[in-house]
Amino acid sequence: MAHIHIARRVFDSRTPGLFQLGTVWLPLPHLLDIPFIVNDRLWQTGLGASIPSMIAYVAGTLGVFRLVRSLASGVAAWIAALIYALNPNLLYMQSTAMGEALYLALFVWSVTYFAEFVREAHDDAEQAGKSLKRCGLMVSAAMLVRYDGWFLAAVIGLCAAILLWRLRPNALQLRRGLRNFLLLTGSTAVLFLLYNQIAFDNALEFANGPYSARAIQQRSKTASMPSYPGENSPRDATLQFLKVARLNLAQGRTEFLLLNGAFIVLLAALYFARSYLSWAVLWTPLPFYVLCIAWGSVPVYHPEWWPFSYYNVRYGLQLLPAVAVFAALGCEFLTRFFRTGYVVAAAALVVAASYFSVWQTTPICLREAQVNGKDRMALDRQLAETLKTFPSSATFMMNCGAHPGATQMAGLPLRRVLCESSNKLWKVALKQPARSADYIIAFPGDEVARAVDDFPQDLETIATIGSPSQPKALIYRSSRR
Repeated sequence: MAHIHIARRVFDSRTPGLFQLGTVWLPLPHLLDIPFIVNDRLWQTGLGASIPSMIAYVAGTLGVFRLVRSLASGVAAWIAALIYALNPNLLYMQSTAMGEALYLALFVWSVTYFAEFVREAHDDAEQAGKSLKRCGLMVSAAMLVRYDGWFLAAVIGLCAAILLWRLRPNALQLRRGLRNFLLLTGSTAVLFLLYNQIAFDNALEFANGPYSARAIQQRSKTASMPSYPGENSPRDATLQFLKVARLNLAQGRTEFLLLNGAFIVLLAALYFARSYLSWAVLWTPLPFYVLCIAWGSVPVYHPEWWPFSYYNVRYGLQLLPAVAVFAALGCEFLTRFFRTGYVVAAAALVVAASYFSVWQTTPICLREAQVNGKDRMALDRQLAETLKTFPSSATFMMNCGAHPGATQMAGLPLRRVLCESSNKLWKVALKQPARSADYIIAFPGDEVARAVDDFPQDLETIATIGSPSQPKALIYRSSRR
């Protein structure tokens, strides 16, 4: 809902424009959502913002097939594509406005073009340069979806530079491709930093601003929980990330089969079959998330280890392409020793058992949404029903960061809602709430609640929304409007 809200406010808000894209969350998913949520019905149902994710899901599946088919049999390519496409957690995520399906598609195609560059570099320098340029386009797009893409750009850039160094006699024809790759990815990073500088007077607002992961984690610390599992410990961070990766693939007795099998195949390929070395880039999420969990203030919680809750479990889905591709490669290796039919049957059995265990317990990404969103959604629905009863010309002041669903469910045009994204107007409104809107909506502890406490003049409480188990929203009417 927050992603949909950001996309909608670009053209429907008090201060519409590209600066409504905000920071921390990268802008490409929101830009792609905009054409599909102009229609109010598609906006209110959330269906419109799911369309880019669904398209990306198909594109990612095709990318996995093409990557494996380039060096392996059609059977292996189909196995990889089906492991990817049938994953229950990905099926859930691609039905939402979240960016996972989009990033995974761009990630897969980045590796596909990089693998083609590596394969062509020895024989066709011109075509290799074009493949690396295409890779740069995919990585640049990925950099505007998730910060994983920034790490991916560094890894691929370094690998391409090493390859060019090893191919010194032919390197002159390949340098143009590397230059294009570096220009594309470097320009993307510079443009995003420049956007932050212009919009927030801080080029690193996404990294050290009030909504950054570090700031959120600092606010989340309590006396009973001063740190989180894996903080400042690469070993624990690795265990934590691998655990959520396995939980995205299977549950219970089958938990270890797919991930461990794929990792064994990776080691075998590195030692026995160097032609598949470029595919190892698919494992870059592992070091990236270990670094993020250990030193980047990015906690990951799951219900099987302390603190026995759900938070960021979807990050484990980033290893799905690696698992799909290397599990299929393992099947390719096995066909050299056993009949293809036996290998396919064994693979089908492992995948079916793994994914059935996930469906049986409900996909963990969906469980996180259900557990963490239940009370918030209930409050949003109650507030939305109340908002529908106000005059169609009424204006509102509300912090939409935590409860964007209320305005979406109510179908309330955001141009009638003064919220935190209208930076300058918001700062003025916090000092004179009664003059800023007809109705003021405050949630416990938010900026609006503090503003009402500091400037209560001409404000009358007219409604309390919530239940005993939920935080309550207070609605005030202004007598100055």
